[in-house]
Amino acid sequence: MEALAAVLDAPQERFRLRSVDIARPGPGQVLVRVKAAGICHTDLIFASGAMGSPFPLILGHEGAGLVEAVGPGVAHVAPGDKVLLTFDSCGGCPTCRSASPAYCHSFMALNFACIDAEGGSPAQDPGGGRVAARFFGQSSFASLCIGSARNVVKLPADADLGVLAPLGCGVQTGVGGVLRSLGARAGSTLVVMGGGAVGLSAILGGGIAECASIILIEPRPERRALGLELGATHAIDPAAEDAAVAVRAILPAGADYVFDTSGNVAALESAFAMLGPRGTLGMVGVPSALDATLRLPIVPAISAGFTVKGIIEGDSDPQSFLPELVALHAAGRLPVERFVRFYPFSEINEAIADAHAGHCVKAVLRID
Repeated sequence: MEALAAVLDAPQERFRLRSVDIARPGPGQVLVRVKAAGICHTDLIFASGAMGSPFPLILGHEGAGLVEAVGPGVAHVAPGDKVLLTFDSCGGCPTCRSASPAYCHSFMALNFACIDAEGGSPAQDPGGGRVAARFFGQSSFASLCIGSARNVVKLPADADLGVLAPLGCGVQTGVGGVLRSLGARAGSTLVVMGGGAVGLSAILGGGIAECASIILIEPRPERRALGLELGATHAIDPAAEDAAVAVRAILPAGADYVFDTSGNVAALESAFAMLGPRGTLGMVGVPSALDATLRLPIVPAISAGFTVKGIIEGDSDPQSFLPELVALHAAGRLPVERFVRFYPFSEINEAIADAHAGHCVKAVLRID
């Protein structure tokens, strides 16, 4: 089927809108007519070529749209249903069977390879050449994409696809990181490093968890202000003062949880001075140097019982957790529209430039 896609022909080039052919869905697959797709920092990493992706390539992994067709074996959605797309998983490995699909043994192959094990793709250019289109099991920077039964989640009929699209990655990472990965308790204390979409979602997660103190560390004044409006109790400018000293002035005993979305190694190392006894550092931010290492202060880590936890997708089990997030949004407890800015599909390069420069928190493409 013919689709309009934003194709990246080589690393660091501009996306070009052009026609591609998308295959019909096979067993266990879902063809989705994409109506909206969020732009995430991970898209920018793969667009840079840093992950060795095959090109030409269609990115996008926060898709939302309407089911166009389903393949054999798909029963939970039907043509016409509104759906969210999220990360893919195999369903059969030990972590998938234990309801932890974010740590699927095949996560890298299913989400990052962008082609299947045989080198194939559901997308071709009109001349028959391969266009890699399996990014996060969706490649939703296109008017049509192929998902799987495991990464397509049904939405209510009245769902706003544009507003909810970021739930598929950034929002579930931030909210899930606090609620599921860290297991934040009512009355606990939380520090969030970075006020982007994931960090602001983590602040909302801290509010849902009923944390007593939620401290945002963020250099941009407009994001600090927004974080306070969304539930942070304090906001610190790390360019104006030592963040660890400022946290300790607010929380003399230290924080129960520090949640880093920045990927800044120096900031991460300062987090150990913010943690209280048995505190946990949760890491979701990807550093600019993919081989970056973190120096762990061994004696303080032992004596205070620190935990350092890497987090993928907020430990989400999408078929159960994404509907929880949709319900929280409907109840007014997850106002993600406060940090979403919409762009027409034709302005994808402008949207990416704005996202990269920090001119918007969460750019969402509307795809007609």
